[in-house]
Amino acid sequence: MIEKLPVNGLTQATKSAGKPAPFYQPVAKEVYVFEHAYQNKIPMLLKGPTGTGKTRFIEFMAYRLDSAIITVSCHEETSSTDLIGRYIIKGAETLWIDGPLTKAVRTGAILYLDEIAEARPDVIVAIHSLTDHRKELFIDKLGETVSAHQDFMLVASFNPGYQRGFKELKPSTRQRFVALAFNYPKPKDEANIITKETQLESNLATKLVNIATKIRNLTELGLTETVSTRLLVDAAKLIHSGLPKRLSVKVAVVEPLTDDPEITEALSDLVDLMI
Repeated sequence: MIEKLPVNGLTQATKSAGKPAPFYQPVAKEVYVFEHAYQNKIPMLLKGPTGTGKTRFIEFMAYRLDSAIITVSCHEETSSTDLIGRYIIKGAETLWIDGPLTKAVRTGAILYLDEIAEARPDVIVAIHSLTDHRKELFIDKLGETVSAHQDFMLVASFNPGYQRGFKELKPSTRQRFVALAFNYPKPKDEANIITKETQLESNLATKLVNIATKIRNLTELGLTETVSTRLLVDAAKLIHSGLPKRLSVKVAVVEPLTDDPEITEALSDLVDLMI
């Protein structure tokens, strides 16, 4: 289990001893690849659609490797100062507070920058020297260069489909990482994930996956995002708790996908036919 603590408005996660590992079902060789990247401390980029297990995977790997993990959910206001640290005034004193990036570099944690393309450009500049042979962080406000702890590793994720043409990562940045592509699991694996996560009976889990597969293939609808495994898990939880099946899928799958009344009606009709 990963416990999360607030750090400068962001999120820090640390591994708790004695707790069970987060559930994650490997779908290819991603665990094997990550272990080798971690051994060599090569920065890793996790790319793929929303809700395909990127965050769960990194939490699982941190637990498996017995490493602390610090997670930063990036957004358009995330700056290098947020990551590196800042001075604060406490009483009559001015104190320096390390940001999550600096903490990870000093202590040897895995730093996970979720949706890195959403962050401001100066974030990319700040991590450059940590993604090449130097493995060091320059803290301009302190005039200090910090060599990365031997157990430090940088991991980032982004959704290339959503950001295409708007906030795409530059090739010069992408080439500083090795990359793992995430996509929706095979139907059998996805149904198994739903069952493991929610204890929903397997036949209903399979029906949810069939609905998701059908919607994912309806490219003519022009949905910005399609049905993620995360949405299916939410629907399964609602069903398992006693909410009617069709209503569960409508509020957990259909409504989050679109605000268009006609598309909502069409998807609702499809759901009614399939479950």
